[in-house]
Amino acid sequence: MTCRVRRLAAFLLLAACGPLPVDQAERFCLDSARLAQQPRGEVGVGITSDGDVAGVLDVTVSSDWVLGRDPSEIFNRCVLRRSGQMPTRPFSAMPQ
Repeated sequence: MTCRVRRLAAFLLLAACGPLPVDQAERFCLDSARLAQQPRGEVGVGITSDGDVAGVLDVTVSSDWVLGRDPSEIFNRCVLRRSGQMPTRPFSAMPQ
């Protein structure tokens, strides 16, 4: 009985690693492609209750952007890798 339970657990773990539906892969890969277009970030400045100035700087830079890779190609390869299918529409047609 224990052997069957282990086999079932192994099967379920492997099944969870299968390809995503193409629409889910597109949604997942959209962020990677957008980061290849340009870095993202935010800046915040405020005053604490003690009267001190506090600031926040958060910047995300993709290696794809640094290397000048094409965001459309990043999107296509990501969707293909995750779903096993090409995207249903090009990156340029995806909602911003």
